[in-house]
Amino acid sequence: MPRRSKARTVPDSDSIAMIDRFPVILAAAGLIGPAVLAYHADDGTRLAGALASGHVAPALGCLALVLAAGASLAGAQRASALCGAIGGTLALLAMILAGFFPALAVGIGFAGTEVGRAIGPGAGILALALVALVAGAIARFGAFRNDRFVSVSVITIGALVVMFVFWPVLRMLSEAFHGESEARAAVFLDRLLQGDIWSLACLWSTARCGVAPNTVILGVLAAFFSTTLALGLALIAVRTNVRFPRAFDALAILPIITPPFVIGLALIVLFGRTGIITTALWDWFGIPRSRWLYGLPGVLLAQVLSQVPLSFLILVGSLKALSPTLEEAAQTLRATRTRILLTVTLPLLLPAIANTYLLAFVESLADFGNPLVLGGNFEVLSTKIFFAVVGAQHEPGRAAVLAMVLLAFTLAAFLVQMRLLANASFVTVSGKGDSGVPAALPKGLPAGLWSIIIPWIGLTIAVYSIVLIGGFVKDIGRFDMTPTLDHLRTGFLVEWTDNGLFWAGSAWDSFWTTVLVSAAAAPLTAIIGLLTAYVLARQKFRGRRSLEFLTMLSFAIPGTVIGVAYILAFNVPPVEITGTGFILIACFVFRNMPVGVRAGIAALSQIDPSLDEASATLRASTGRTLMTVVLPLMKPAIVATLIFSFVHAMTAVSAIIFLVTARYNMATAYIVGRVEAGEYSLAISYCAFMIVFMIAAIAAIRLLVGEARLGRRGSESIAAGGH
Repeated sequence: MPRRSKARTVPDSDSIAMIDRFPVILAAAGLIGPAVLAYHADDGTRLAGALASGHVAPALGCLALVLAAGASLAGAQRASALCGAIGGTLALLAMILAGFFPALAVGIGFAGTEVGRAIGPGAGILALALVALVAGAIARFGAFRNDRFVSVSVITIGALVVMFVFWPVLRMLSEAFHGESEARAAVFLDRLLQGDIWSLACLWSTARCGVAPNTVILGVLAAFFSTTLALGLALIAVRTNVRFPRAFDALAILPIITPPFVIGLALIVLFGRTGIITTALWDWFGIPRSRWLYGLPGVLLAQVLSQVPLSFLILVGSLKALSPTLEEAAQTLRATRTRILLTVTLPLLLPAIANTYLLAFVESLADFGNPLVLGGNFEVLSTKIFFAVVGAQHEPGRAAVLAMVLLAFTLAAFLVQMRLLANASFVTVSGKGDSGVPAALPKGLPAGLWSIIIPWIGLTIAVYSIVLIGGFVKDIGRFDMTPTLDHLRTGFLVEWTDNGLFWAGSAWDSFWTTVLVSAAAAPLTAIIGLLTAYVLARQKFRGRRSLEFLTMLSFAIPGTVIGVAYILAFNVPPVEITGTGFILIACFVFRNMPVGVRAGIAALSQIDPSLDEASATLRASTGRTLMTVVLPLMKPAIVATLIFSFVHAMTAVSAIIFLVTARYNMATAYIVGRVEAGEYSLAISYCAFMIVFMIAAIAAIRLLVGEARLGRRGSESIAAGGH
């Protein structure tokens, strides 16, 4: 009888490979990167030069990587983790001291040529390798349930968010206290309490109000009108037999892919002093020309036109999801249509209405394009910040104070949004059967709503007709409708020369830069956002709430504030990337990342965690489970994140208007220049070109990523099975 061998657990081969290779791969990346690319950006010094100069940080980093990799190859996995945890932490601390705290670094004996210098891409690769090494090592000692993938993901994402979100905001806040005086609190208060920020003189005299009251007044009015108009549109679309429901969807989608200046430019062409409608009113009715468009009325009109579609999408979804059971019960009790609307329907829509109002309010505060084009003498915080940075006086401290005020307003609005309806219950969908009929609108209300909606639809069609036509006629502003391609040739002329294609148009440089930056930022946004969503939704670890707060912080910060913060944080060592394409990519990635996080969490909530557990039972690692099981089921979230991040990168203006340079100019910055030069037709033709391109890009993204196929049988399969 053969002797039975003692049973033993055989580790998964994939796990052994990861344990053996992980420090080796990090060592290779961390050593080759700075050896090939510049370690110091100011003079191009590579790793060898930095080590020869006696720099402490790279020496500690290389030593930690080499020792961890060597111990791992020798089979001493615990020693490898110990070297990674201790050596990597010391090396990262040395890099932080040398870069961010130069005085302290010199005081403890660092070489003077190492501190206060701008790091290059090689140093960035070394730093990321060290972060991953430390994260993997601490997982070896029990953190994150011994899951190296989760540990590396969480700590790396946290480090990136701290660097590109938290640090710029903190740097901006500190700039508000900088000044020639030693009394920094006095400097801050002097900047904060100036009359042109807080003055309320317009309430009792002809003097102007400060930019803070102007911003709040504009936000309140824009939110009220856009929410009210969107609610009327939603009621018409859902509770009446509208003949063209697709038309509402088209009007709702158009502003999403529209550059931010389009509506303002179209309104100038229509209602400016020499606009089409203004001229017609003067010729036909003798109504004198005026500048009413340039100020609060014009900015308010443009913001309402741009915000109504998004508000409509939110409200129409909530109205469709509203269970008609309670309305039918009210009908049974013989309540009138008006009473049902006021006491049942609208109260149940209150969360959506409140969220829509607050979202429109925040969007109005953050809007930069419309106030810049139509503001005139009506100043708001976003434009005031812009001119404080790029104006002749160049006051970064004042810009920081204004940005703090704007940030305080937006954070207050988000706080209200979270707490306003926290204790109220609006549940209408339960586990019971639901076959009720929604209540009809009160008699006369549809006609009243149509009387408001039809002019809005007409104005929206007129605005986008200007976009479609204005770039292809001689001068639509003066109603010279002679067809021409001169504006398109000026911007997008392509010539064939002996050396091949020559992009001769003046807009090509900004267009290709925008496309390349957006194409680079979109997949990075999707990767970081969806990976963050996965660890937040599927993993439990200490600091999860803090990580979630940091990832959502940039969503609550207006783009103008982000732009100022990036200028102040990354215009000086150690991370001196102002004037490069990398700062634009980083701005877009971490500005749009919260959308990827929210889309990923929403998609994961529909995927049963038992699929992850089944994969783990088959000894698949967390990373492999994510790649082979979860991501294929998250294709809708991937598509949504890619489309949103690409389109927003193409059309962004407020965040990047401070970051563009002559070498890295963006499409929206080019359009701003054409508007300031009065070249409206060229600006309009550029906008039309971008809209067509973005529609094609969205279709390409959908085709490239595909759809989630869940293996469900269609009606043909069911029919075939019945035979």
